[in-house]
Amino acid sequence: MDSYLIQVNGHGDHAPVLDVHLKTSGNSVSLGKVKGRKPRWAVRASEMSKRTFNPVRAIVDSMKVEPNPKKAMISLSLGDPTVFGNLPTNDEVTRAVKEVLDSGHYNGYAPSVGYQSCREAVAAYYNCPEAPLEAQDVILTSGCSQAIELALAVLANPGQNILVPRPGFSLYKTLALSMGIEVKLYNLLPEKAWEIDLEHLESLVDEKTACLIVNNPSNPCGSVFSKSHLQKILAVASRQCVPILADEIYGDMVFADCKYEPIATLSTNVPILSCGGLAKRWLVPGWRMGWILIHDRRDIFGNEIRDGLLRLSQRILGPCTIVQGALEHILHRTPPEFYHNTLSILKSNADLCYAALSAIPGLQPVRPAGAMYLMVEIEMEHFPEFENDVEFTERLISEQSVFCLPATCFEYPNFFRVVITVPEEMILEACSRIQEFCEVHYQGAEGAQDLECDK
Repeated sequence: MDSYLIQVNGHGDHAPVLDVHLKTSGNSVSLGKVKGRKPRWAVRASEMSKRTFNPVRAIVDSMKVEPNPKKAMISLSLGDPTVFGNLPTNDEVTRAVKEVLDSGHYNGYAPSVGYQSCREAVAAYYNCPEAPLEAQDVILTSGCSQAIELALAVLANPGQNILVPRPGFSLYKTLALSMGIEVKLYNLLPEKAWEIDLEHLESLVDEKTACLIVNNPSNPCGSVFSKSHLQKILAVASRQCVPILADEIYGDMVFADCKYEPIATLSTNVPILSCGGLAKRWLVPGWRMGWILIHDRRDIFGNEIRDGLLRLSQRILGPCTIVQGALEHILHRTPPEFYHNTLSILKSNADLCYAALSAIPGLQPVRPAGAMYLMVEIEMEHFPEFENDVEFTERLISEQSVFCLPATCFEYPNFFRVVITVPEEMILEACSRIQEFCEVHYQGAEGAQDLECDK
């Protein structure tokens, strides 16, 4: 029978040393000396978790303000079109999921990149001669957020940098910083309907630039880039040999007087990972179904990026299989009038909101062309009692019970964002309250100067 001999040696200030011998069938084998330690708890959060920071949550959670108890709260802050029940999804969409659920065929694990038949359905939906797609070019993900995360993770290493729009969706920065990737912010120009400042964009590129994020249509701006502007963006990417991560979750959600151009349809050589999903256009953000479309006609990504995406997708076991099973039905049987009706409501709300806010001294809204938002500039010189957009929006809550996100959340101070998915009567009431608020606090040039001198 095997036996063990353990000797503890040590004295004075020296830690004890364990001298371990194993005796087997008459032979003695020394396992060496192992320095002992006193066990103690030392559980710490990871460096990745410490680098993870959501500016929206940080700003909103620090807004310690109570709404006016005499006025019902109107929240124009959350980009969730389902909140008020005025924008339900189509019956065909829910029917598709019910049928899949009843079938019992999609209750197990799927491949990490999604079922082949579902990838084929997405490829067929987006395929066009200018940007051909096959099933192998589609990676299904748990919402567009995970699509963006995988795309960033496959394109950039810690220590590299990515180019991100300002103002822009805060998730890009949250994800990048958690991965140790530097964020460089390029400017959008409100006076040009939020087009990219192309000269500024190109000046930021260096040898460590891993990708350029293009968000079109835009959150938070509600802007839609023209074909010619997209071509200029592609020209920069081509000159600098920088791939594009296209966040196109609001693709095709553009108003009637505008045209949406998927950026990949205009690219002849720039490789693009286009991220999209069901959340916005089909009004089901909670179903968590997204995708990455790989556009690489010059084979610049090659197998390496595809293999990388496959490996990264295997960190979890893919998106919801029930929704996957319903995808083909949802994509190909949702009636066109559903999309048309949704956009008509959004366009009407956008026009009402833009007109109402344009008439308020001290505010300068920028007319949106799509998505679900519009941005409003606060002429801070006319509201000298407020330090910034955060303070302005805090007081708007406490006095009028209207909650708009300060654009500091999007790296763009002295603006605020309005969500236009709420019912029409709520938009009108909110705008009326914003007008009342501004009338109370607005100071003309002379009054603002006097107030500044009193400080």
